[in-house]
Order: sequence, then structure tokens, then C-alpha cells
Amino acid sequence: MTGERVERRLAAILAADIAGYSRLMGQDETGTLARLTALQRDLFAPKIAEHNGRLVKTTGDGLLVEFASAVDAVRCAAEIQRGMLDCDPDVKDTERIVFRIGINLGDVIVRTAICSVMG
Repeated sequence: MTGERVERRLAAILAADIAGYSRLMGQDETGTLARLTALQRDLFAPKIAEHNGRLVKTTGDGLLVEFASAVDAVRCAAEIQRGMLDCDPDVKDTERIVFRIGINLGDVIVRTAICSVMG
């Protein structure tokens, strides 16, 4: 270690992923991706913005969102889960997208992105 002080801040991190994602992709890859894209655009993005969250990272079936407030993170998660109840009411249970959402409160390390241009 260089002895430099690391900058930290308290944050609430919402982590979400899809239960049974591999199974859903195996059944209908194109349909699952289309529904997931629509959910991210129409449900997740507005709720994250409404509760002052910042999307940190997406993965194939999940995402990480940072909030300055644990209350905002929990409210966002609850509203997303309630919103999921209204999505795709005609979809069979075996084809339904179900998100698992967890929230962690703790210190995060603040890092500045390092960019280099190679000629």
C-alpha cells in the first residue's frame, strides 16, 4: 500500500437479479431479452430516478444501484416489486420474470476513473 488515504462514503446499494434467468433464456432468449429491456426502460429507470438512485452497473440479468439514503433504496425496491405485479399479467408463471432485490448499507470506496489514450 502507498499509505494514501482512501476516500469512503456511506451508501445504500440495491442489488437485483432475475430468479431462474438461465431457464428463462433457455426457453425464449429473444422474448426474455425484450421483456427485460422493457422492464429496465419502463419500470426500473423511472423508479431509480424518482428515488435519486445512480445506476452503477448492469449485468445480463441484474443491476447495482447506489443511493445516498437507505430509505430511498428501500422505497425504490418496494415500488419496483409492486410494479412487477402489474407486468405481463397474461404470462404463465413458468415464463414470468421475478426479481430478487437486496439492499446493503455500508461504506463504498470512491474511485476516479482513469482514462488513457493510446496513439
